[in-house]
Amino acid sequence: MKNYIDCHSHSHNSPDASSSVVAMCEKAMELGLAAYAVTDHCEAHRFFPKEKYDVTGSVSPCDIYDYGKLFENSMAEIAQAKEIYEDRLNLICGIELGQATHDFNAADIVVSDKRLDFVIGSMHQLPNYEDFAFLDYKYYEINILMEKYFQEIYQMCIWGKFDVLGHLTYTLRYMQGEQGYTVDLKPFDDIICEIFKLLSYNGKGIEINTSGLRQKIGATFPDLYYVKMFKDCGGEIISIGSDSHCPDDIGKGIAEGTYIAKQAGFEYLTYFKNRKPEFIKI
Repeated sequence: MKNYIDCHSHSHNSPDASSSVVAMCEKAMELGLAAYAVTDHCEAHRFFPKEKYDVTGSVSPCDIYDYGKLFENSMAEIAQAKEIYEDRLNLICGIELGQATHDFNAADIVVSDKRLDFVIGSMHQLPNYEDFAFLDYKYYEINILMEKYFQEIYQMCIWGKFDVLGHLTYTLRYMQGEQGYTVDLKPFDDIICEIFKLLSYNGKGIEINTSGLRQKIGATFPDLYYVKMFKDCGGEIISIGSDSHCPDDIGKGIAEGTYIAKQAGFEYLTYFKNRKPEFIKI
């Protein structure tokens, strides 16, 4: 996997994963990845201790975690791994920052950390809603949720203090893949195009998240149609990540994701060091 990168993965410093950073790095080194990033979850609206929040409405199972503490643990463990694997693995210290729009103060604290090489900006839930993973969609108007979702992403992109936008079509994993609802994204093409133009103008990228290829939906987030739209909107930075939560999933779908990037017209993949893009020929 000499020219392949995997820039989205989670260690046990994410609530939904259980492997050490070292275990993840061992697999990445075995695969011979050109670059590998550990990007543990950090949900902005749960960065500070829970008692600082006035919680109303539904609370996701993820909300019980202290993401500020998990963030510190992740940074420390990745720093140690960088020393262990120096000259053997191109290890990137990353974070998947969720819901920046829910608490810009916390988000600003996270992205200002000098230990970070790379920040993925993601949106896993809307304000006053549970994570999209935990919603029962028979109780919701899906088009209304999707409109709110893309509007929230647009606001996050105006803030823009991340490097790549994570899994744009994340919601389809659950709406379509898990619960079987057909979701037509075409009505949202205009706002998606505006998101892409904003990202392109500000020198930001998107990721091709390959996790869907090993899930029920059987597609990347986003798929070729939207990767090409990003390119047509002036996008130059494209990252690829397996979104692995265990060593066995590292690198999965990366070849397919790289092919999609090439089909969309990209000649280079991008990873980040010290928050600066590095390009590798496809």
